[in-house]
Amino acid sequence: MVRFRITKKCILSTHTLMLLTPTALLALLRSATGFQWDAGNDTKSSAKLAVGRGECEQLFFNQPLLLTVDQPHSTKEPRYLALGRSDTGRELLVVFTLRGTLLRVISARPMSRREREIYAHAQSQTGHP
Repeated sequence: MVRFRITKKCILSTHTLMLLTPTALLALLRSATGFQWDAGNDTKSSAKLAVGRGECEQLFFNQPLLLTVDQPHSTKEPRYLALGRSDTGRELLVVFTLRGTLLRVISARPMSRREREIYAHAQSQTGHP
């Protein structure tokens, strides 16, 4: 279990980050039947940060995937943070929520230096390349 806290540009140390195995990941996301995209959020992530829909979706199917509840931004609905990588190996942070059976991506960006360190630590703990 890695602990971190959210700051404006970096993840550090007060939320509990869960490293999910493929079985636990399936249990957590089994109700999701697909992805939902908001046109404004999709345009913002792809135009400003060059993170496309495909990369965001790939993140949820690659290991390791680190997840936590984004408590400060979960007042109206639970929001989650995911640290993971796309099929090309690009390391990303994705903020998302579950709406019914759809996983709705709120924003996505490349990981910060500190987030990459946390992710690398998780990789070394699990043996995932």
